[in-house]
Amino acid sequence: MCGVIGMVAKSPVNQALYDGLTVLQHRGQDAAGIMTYENGRLHLRKDNGLVRDVFSAQDMLQLQGNVGIGHCRYPTAGCSSSAEAQPFYVNSPYGISLAHNGNLTNAEAIKRDLFLEDLRHINTSSDSEILLNVFAHKLGELGKLRINESDIFGAVAGIHERCHGGYAAIAMINGYGILGFRDPNGIRPLCFGSRETDAGTEYMIASESVALDVLGFSLIRDVAPGEAVFIDLDGNLHARQCAAAPRLSPCIFEYVYLARPDSMLDDVSVYKSRLRMGRMLARKIQREWASHDIDVVIPIPDTSRTAALDLANELNLTYREGFIKNRYIGRTFIMPGQAVRKKSVRQKLNPIELEFRGKNVLLLDDSIVRGTTSEQIIEMARDAGANKVYFASAAPPVRFPNVYGIDMPAAQELLAYRRSVEDIRQTIGADYMIYQDLDDLMEAVREGNDTITSFDCSCFDGEYVTGDISADYLLALEEARGDAVRGAPLSAAGNDLGRMHS
Repeated sequence: MCGVIGMVAKSPVNQALYDGLTVLQHRGQDAAGIMTYENGRLHLRKDNGLVRDVFSAQDMLQLQGNVGIGHCRYPTAGCSSSAEAQPFYVNSPYGISLAHNGNLTNAEAIKRDLFLEDLRHINTSSDSEILLNVFAHKLGELGKLRINESDIFGAVAGIHERCHGGYAAIAMINGYGILGFRDPNGIRPLCFGSRETDAGTEYMIASESVALDVLGFSLIRDVAPGEAVFIDLDGNLHARQCAAAPRLSPCIFEYVYLARPDSMLDDVSVYKSRLRMGRMLARKIQREWASHDIDVVIPIPDTSRTAALDLANELNLTYREGFIKNRYIGRTFIMPGQAVRKKSVRQKLNPIELEFRGKNVLLLDDSIVRGTTSEQIIEMARDAGANKVYFASAAPPVRFPNVYGIDMPAAQELLAYRRSVEDIRQTIGADYMIYQDLDDLMEAVREGNDTITSFDCSCFDGEYVTGDISADYLLALEEARGDAVRGAPLSAAGNDLGRMHS
């Protein structure tokens, strides 16, 4: 889960890229970078940290040019190091930079082939650098002094043939323009838009439409699965389908948690999809727990608020804000080690006692991954005087790792792995536990765009849409992502995704 952005404008893009990355900050808080192009020269600034901390006024002054790309990162794979910050760059051929969101599932095999057959060296553990070198090699094979958009689209087709997984990327080719492309399943999101100025039309490509909105761009549409969109330096837009058999299967977890509610993804309003998730879950409660004695519905901020509002309305219950968040605590989801994550939860959330005392409270979260946050929040509710504490999830149980760009942990660290709902209830200490059904979740999203026939729901059902995920691959993933690698003890019930959406 990273944020990518690119622009071809009629005036300097440095401030717009900075503002766009700030809006996309929820997609990655580990590192940020911007690269711009001006009269044959590149300007780059990237480092670990939030967007506001990486770029000083002096940095911004040096990022000159009317063309540029940007990236905000969290470490899906590799390490939290400034060497992993993007964009990445290769000087041959032409000079190409790239920013990438997602994960290649055959990265190790490609890395080996790049070295043995293509004579290219990969300097980091990031699969984004691998993706960049595959693209550069495809263009280099042409042996042309000057290339055109057909050559560029042909190179993207070569990426689709060679690279497996989920990826949405933006590349800048020196002297040519900006390219955006999306994997043949459309797992990770990417969209583009335009705005009119006195000097002419400007274009932007971004992970989410909200980045377009805040900068005054009008959304044209999402990049289709397998499609590439190229904007040349003269501001001409070119688009072509580059995959042999594209099929839209977007990651459903984008709608549950990752994307901002004010974004449109594949013609679906994230906000409205979350309202429908709350409504669907309320109907399940009516079916399976009609005799409930819930007094109040309280969301666990921030992403569950939307679903909790419609759940309360559907059940004709009181909705209250029961937790106040300290927004200056980092995301527990990406903190290294279980002990640090556990300590941060009580620093991050504080209950409003009067909303809990003597009441039967239904706490709603968007999802539960490791579960320690859920367990501690239930304890906080009891300490605040709640009579009974019920717990609901707007998503189904997360039972399997994600392999397409979300840093969900090894299977053994997932709370729901090989546990029944009753086991989960006992583990987190709730008086009652209820999850969304997967069919209802898919319907809640699909209602916004009935042309979406499938989703990547792999973290819920273990079915990986690329069809290339073996037990050996998942074992290697577990070894790479486990808390033991991060220098912390393993825990059967760890922390769920951090709640620090912007």
